Amino acid sequence: MNHFKYKNGELSCEDVPVSRIAAEVGTPFYLYSSATLNRHFQAFDGAFDDIAHITCFAVKSCSNVAILNGFGKMGGGADIVSGGELFRALHSKIDPKKIIYSGVGKSELEIEEALRAEILMFNVESPQELDRIQNVAERLGVRAPVAFRINPDVDPQTHAYISTGLAKNKFGVPVKEALVEYLRAQDMANIDIIGVSCHIGSQLTKISPFIEALHKVKLFIQQLEQKGIVIKYLDLGGGLGINYNDEEPPLPHEYARAVIDELTSLDITLILEPGRVIVGNAGILVTEIQYTKVNTGGETDKHFVIVDAAMNDLSRPSLYDAFHSIKPVLEKSGTPLLVDIVGPICETGDFMARDRLLEEVKQGELLAIMSSGAYGFSMSSNYNSRPRVAEVLVEGSGFRVIRERENYEDLIRHENI
Repeated sequence: MNHFKYKNGELSCEDVPVSRIAAEVGTPFYLYSSATLNRHFQAFDGAFDDIAHITCFAVKSCSNVAILNGFGKMGGGADIVSGGELFRALHSKIDPKKIIYSGVGKSELEIEEALRAEILMFNVESPQELDRIQNVAERLGVRAPVAFRINPDVDPQTHAYISTGLAKNKFGVPVKEALVEYLRAQDMANIDIIGVSCHIGSQLTKISPFIEALHKVKLFIQQLEQKGIVIKYLDLGGGLGINYNDEEPPLPHEYARAVIDELTSLDITLILEPGRVIVGNAGILVTEIQYTKVNTGGETDKHFVIVDAAMNDLSRPSLYDAFHSIKPVLEKSGTPLLVDIVGPICETGDFMARDRLLEEVKQGELLAIMSSGAYGFSMSSNYNSRPRVAEVLVEGSGFRVIRERENYEDLIRHENI
């Protein structure tokens, strides 16, 4: 469920017409519904009320500090993968003891920053990373809390680029090698082993891959216990999918029930890393039509709708050939036309949709690219020297800009002749 609905023939976010925001802020812009963000976080977090758990929002999916601060106020933590995300989480007032640090390439400086912040846990992804964490912790005179991200070699049945749990992926330590690393860490003076981590991919639409991975992790935890290694935290990662087109992902309470049933024999605190399932359908990208055109000369005429949003603003269609529903802000009727919805960037791959049925639209009208809240703005860039767009948050009948639109001066702010 989300709070983007047509009211009196016009798309609104909660109680605010989208066109009103466009008139004041300009286009393109990302638009988030506070009511949807809150509802989704509470629905996911509340589904695990029967067990000890921490919901650590995946900062990579939507990193605006206003949104992170809102999740923190509801008791949420943060799943981070860089020093910049650590900075954002701390700036957003998220409790450091609810911050977990994943990622395959943590630098020495990033590890030091996280140790000084006293985060909950590092998810270690290689033997050399363990050595580096030990060395930095020894230099600082502290003990580093760690889990190993184990790779269970489970097929998540998702897009290859967002699969992370197979043996061929770069993430984690193979489960067959992980025991050796845990035993090595057990002998390190500045390492505290507190957890096991596992994350198999993103945009999963079935429960079975999660349960298959969890079953393998449980067996591994039993091996650790036999070696005298007590595990306090199990980080099951994120990855629960959303509906972009015709997917039917499980609801949070269905996912939670399956996980809880599988965990009955373990006395641990569960860590979850939801991202897309919280913010995906809570945000849209609003864009204005610049031109419509028809190219003739082929077997059939080709119709284009050219908008002011581009692949630098929303990369998922170009990067993954991902589907996003696209709706006119002014409700339309009539026979749809087969069109390509494209941006102004000098790449054939700059499209929002190809061969999409869309009611007839006109120059100057607005379109809403739905389900853009996850991996939309956070993956945007300045390609073609395009300033990054504004982000806007609606709260009931009001709205506020939570990230100002960049200008041309911002593009060259750190450059010198």
